[in-house]
Amino acid sequence: MKEAKGKKGGGAVAKERVPKVQDKDIKKRKGAVKETKAKKPKGGKKLKDPNAPKRPPTAFFIFLNEFREVFKRENPNVKGVTAVGKAGGEKWKSMSEAEKQPFMTKAVQKKSEYDKTISAYNKKQDEDAEEVEAEESDKSKSEINDDEDEELLGGVGIEAEACD
Repeated sequence: MKEAKGKKGGGAVAKERVPKVQDKDIKKRKGAVKETKAKKPKGGKKLKDPNAPKRPPTAFFIFLNEFREVFKRENPNVKGVTAVGKAGGEKWKSMSEAEKQPFMTKAVQKKSEYDKTISAYNKKQDEDAEEVEAEESDKSKSEINDDEDEELLGGVGIEAEACD
């Protein structure tokens, strides 16, 4: 390595240049592929239950479902989702409150149905959680520890022996 001359700091070292690759077959270089780890949800974020009831659509989405059918009949050549969404949004903005009212009443009706189903779902979840807690409290602490040991061993046929 060569030392830099005429610069303050006296002992600075210049970097060596590395020649570029002349291979014409390589058009793009790819970096090292890193294995992606499954991301853990952050602190307070709950995992979504796939069995939970789906939230009800808003008045706009109820309107958009009906508008989409009409728009596709009138414009069969337009395949883009964005074109339908933009046209639907413009139409919704231009509508008066009286024109939006039927969609709003449907949204309120679907919201009330959702409230009933979600309350029943939550009640069932609470009952299931109470059953699990009751089962765990019925077992003695040694039985719970034995179950954990079996899970850790993975059911390989090795039994954990209790130390006396």
